[in-house]
Amino acid sequence: MTTDTPECPSFTIGLTGDVMLGRLVNDVIHEKGFAYPWGDMLSLLRRPDLLLINLECTLTMATRPARDGSDKAFHFRADPAVAETLRLAGVDFASLANNHGGDFGSEGLLETVRVLDAAGIRHAGAGVNGEEARRPAVLTVQGWRVAVVAFADYPAEWAASDGPGINYTPVSTEPTHFGKIQAAVGEARAEADFVVFSIHWGPNMRERPTRAFRDFARSVIDAGADVFWGHSAHIVHGLERWNGRPILYDTGDFVDDYAVDQELRNDLSALFVLEVCPPHFRRIEIIPVKIEDMQVNRARAGDRDWYIQHLTQLCAAMETEVEVADGSVSVRVAQPAEGRR
Repeated sequence: MTTDTPECPSFTIGLTGDVMLGRLVNDVIHEKGFAYPWGDMLSLLRRPDLLLINLECTLTMATRPARDGSDKAFHFRADPAVAETLRLAGVDFASLANNHGGDFGSEGLLETVRVLDAAGIRHAGAGVNGEEARRPAVLTVQGWRVAVVAFADYPAEWAASDGPGINYTPVSTEPTHFGKIQAAVGEARAEADFVVFSIHWGPNMRERPTRAFRDFARSVIDAGADVFWGHSAHIVHGLERWNGRPILYDTGDFVDDYAVDQELRNDLSALFVLEVCPPHFRRIEIIPVKIEDMQVNRARAGDRDWYIQHLTQLCAAMETEVEVADGSVSVRVAQPAEGRR
C-alpha cells in the first residue's frame, strides 16, 4: 500500500463509518466469537498503519437508558468485553462524539472511555468535561504525528461542559459557532503533522450533503484540517476534493444489525484507505463491503458493481473522478495549493 521514498515516507490511514457492536451484534459476538463481526475483512482492516472508526455504541455494563430529554428511540450498548473485537481488528482510534455515546448516561459514557483506555485504543469527542471532550487524540506513525478532532451535531442535550458529555457543535459557519471549530483544529495542528476532522452529523438516509453542509466541510478544510471525515447518514456520500484535501461527507455504516433499505442500500459501504505523506496526499483506496448477519465482508458481484456505479455517480456530481480496478475504486487527491500553510 505505501510507497516510501527517502524524501517522503508515506503511511496509510483506514477510515470506516459507524461500527455498532451492540444489540444483536453483541449477542452474536458472545455466540460466535470476538472476530465474527469482521468477516473476511480482518486482514484488510489490519493492513493500514492506523485504523479509525466511529464507535456507534457504548461499552458498558449499565443497562438503564439515559433520561435526559433527548427523546431517543434507540439505545445501543455492548458488553465491555467486546473491546476485544476492536483490538482484534487493530483499531487505533474510536470517535465517541455521536448520538449514541450518551445512551446510558454519564455512567455508560465514562465506562466506555475507561474500557477503551484499558484496551489501548485512543479516542476523542467525549469525556468527563468540555475540556476533555474537545481534546484531540494524537497518534504516532512512521515518525509522523496524527491528530484527530471529533464533533457531533446531535444531541445538544449531551454537550459536555462542567460535567460529562460529547463534543457538540451545530453545523454552522457563523463565527459564534465556527470559532470553536477553528480553535480545535488550530490546537490539533499545533500538536501534529496531520489533522483528521471527524463529525457525526446530519439526518439518517440522506443521499447527498446540503449546500450548508458542503460550505461547513469546506470551511473546516480551510481552517487547517487535512481530511474531513463524516458519518451518520447510514449511507455513503460522494467524495470531494477541496484545496487539495479530501472531504468524505459520509462514510456510511460498517457493522450493525439494522434493517436494510433496498433502494438506498445502507448495507453497502466501504473501507476507505488514505495514503499520505504530510502535507501531500497520494490517493484514497475504497474497498466496497456488505453488511449481512451482523457481519461485514467484501462486497462481491452485483452488490460490488452497484456500489461502485452509485459511488462513481455521486463523486461525479462533485467533479471527483474515480479509477476502477480489481473490485475497488480509488481517488487521486491533488497536492495542496502553494502557500496553504
